[in-house]
Amino acid sequence: MAGIVSAGAYIPLWRLDLGALGSGGRGERAIANFDEDSLTMGVAAGINCLGNIDRRTLDGLFFATSTSPYKEKQISVIAAKALALRDNILTADFANSLRAGTTALKLAADAVDAGSARQIMVIAADSRLPMPGSDFDSLFGDGAAAVIVGRENVCLNIKDSVSIADEILDLWRTDQDKYVRSWEGRFTLDEGYFRVLPAAVSKLLERSNLTAKDFSKAVFYGPDDRRHRDMARRLGLEPAQVQAPLFGAVGDTGTAFALMLLAAAAEEVKPGDRVLLANYGSGADALLLEGVGKFETNHSIKALVDSKRVLKDYVTYLRWRGLVEMVTGRRRPPTLSPSASSLWRERDKNLALCGVRCLECGTPQWPPQHVCCNCHATEKFEPYRFSDKKARLYTYSIDEMTPTLDPPYVIAVVDFEGGGRIWLNMTDKDEKELRLEMPVALTFRKLFTQDGIHDYFWKCMPERTVKGG
Repeated sequence: MAGIVSAGAYIPLWRLDLGALGSGGRGERAIANFDEDSLTMGVAAGINCLGNIDRRTLDGLFFATSTSPYKEKQISVIAAKALALRDNILTADFANSLRAGTTALKLAADAVDAGSARQIMVIAADSRLPMPGSDFDSLFGDGAAAVIVGRENVCLNIKDSVSIADEILDLWRTDQDKYVRSWEGRFTLDEGYFRVLPAAVSKLLERSNLTAKDFSKAVFYGPDDRRHRDMARRLGLEPAQVQAPLFGAVGDTGTAFALMLLAAAAEEVKPGDRVLLANYGSGADALLLEGVGKFETNHSIKALVDSKRVLKDYVTYLRWRGLVEMVTGRRRPPTLSPSASSLWRERDKNLALCGVRCLECGTPQWPPQHVCCNCHATEKFEPYRFSDKKARLYTYSIDEMTPTLDPPYVIAVVDFEGGGRIWLNMTDKDEKELRLEMPVALTFRKLFTQDGIHDYFWKCMPERTVKGG
């Protein structure tokens, strides 16, 4: 029986203080930095999910998002390359619905049960753009979650599932729309959310001969805190059974919402515990899961929520989203369009951050060399991945003149545990707290976008989470 082997999540470091909206709101919502998007957050969640799992055992990667950086290009392939997975795997993008993550989870479990894959990673990520000043402006949050589905070393068995397809125009966005659109609230709730999600759960309970009281934990989507509580009452759940939805701290993370809460619930599930997972969007999915083993994590949801920097300047947020132009008064040459052929040639080096290690002296090196920088051996190397190695700050330079959406511009040189040195930009930093030899983590980010091409690479950032949280 297929089940969840591992789970991980990613919550951006930055939070927008809801008081900055001028509407009297309280709390915060997670916001991606200017160099983050659904793809980069999904890669971060995938890294947290992998842990010590051998990447060669993954036979597929499914990526679910309603905010893909590309309209016609598979981002699951980019994520697979950034995660340094094998080339001969199945990749697929799931889009256009907030329940795309649970749909991808169900199909991954079907593939594993059918024997066509040993393990498949499912990533769900979203960074939806609310219209400034709208109700969504205080609700939408950015984030990602990832799970690995397999048949060995399972922590949560997927016992059964039910899906309902329902045509309703409640939330939508066309190719030409920048912001999420919605119909009148009472209609979208009464004829959509409150009608369809309970129907899917009811059918699952009927098939499984269970009641709401038989679940130790219930994880389900909700558009806001009030409606989430209302749904719990409609499903007959006690407050102690319901996984906290993180409104006021993270927000509605769209496609990632349900899997993110599942990752949080899995941290406490014990063998024999039943878990209800329900998701809504153009219908509903309901899944029955059962704990069979202890779940281990190196990046708990609590640690990710607690590790934060709060942005109180709404204009800075609007600049990050490209809604307000950044004017610096400094003349810079225009950004050149990336070369598609160069990006293809250097995809292992840049996306997977793969260098080489000398077979003669064992020295890791990036970028890949033909002659060892240490022993000068020629063409005697093996591939070596730097993206998952621990690193420390060797030296850095603070540039106050270069225009950037997150000033100042920090250039860092980092040394890797086990050898190797690399020059990187630093992000999510407080320049006043930088010190030599401080631990840093590598993070997959977007450098810039030009002529419709997103140029992705790795940056470094100060370590932010405590192991286990």
